[in-house]
Amino acid sequence: MKLSTRGQYATRAMLQLALNRGEKPLSIREIAMAEGLSDQYLEQIFRDLRRAGLVDSIRGAYGGYLLRSKTENISVGDIIRAVEGPILPVNCLYSEETCGRSSQCVTRRVWAKLQNSMLNVLNQTTLADMVQMANEKEC
Repeated sequence: MKLSTRGQYATRAMLQLALNRGEKPLSIREIAMAEGLSDQYLEQIFRDLRRAGLVDSIRGAYGGYLLRSKTENISVGDIIRAVEGPILPVNCLYSEETCGRSSQCVTRRVWAKLQNSMLNVLNQTTLADMVQMANEKEC
C-alpha cells in the first residue's frame, strides 16, 4: 500500500501543530511554509481534519488551527483515516461481500495480516511520539 500525499501532508501538518502546541494557533500559511506545501492543498486537508474532530479553527487576524486533543490522544492512524478513509491494503478487506471468494481465499488472510501490522504501527504511534522523535533528532 502506498500512502497518498494527502495522508503524508496531513501527518506533517499535524506534527507542526503538535510541535507548536500551546503557543498560538498556526495559520495554513505558516504550516505550508514550514513544510514546503501548497496552501490550497492544506486548506482541503484541514477541512477533513476539522470534520474528524482533530483540530479546532480560530478565526481572525491571529487565528489558525490548534489541536483539539492532547498529542498523546491523536494517533497517526486517526490522521490518515480522517483524510483518506479506511486503512486497507486491498479492497477485499473492506467487507466480506466485496469479494465472493473471501471465505476460501488464502491471500485475503495474508492481506489481513498486513493490515493488522499497519494498523498496529499507525494506531500506536501518536503525535506525542512524533514530537519526541523530532526532539531527539535535534539533540
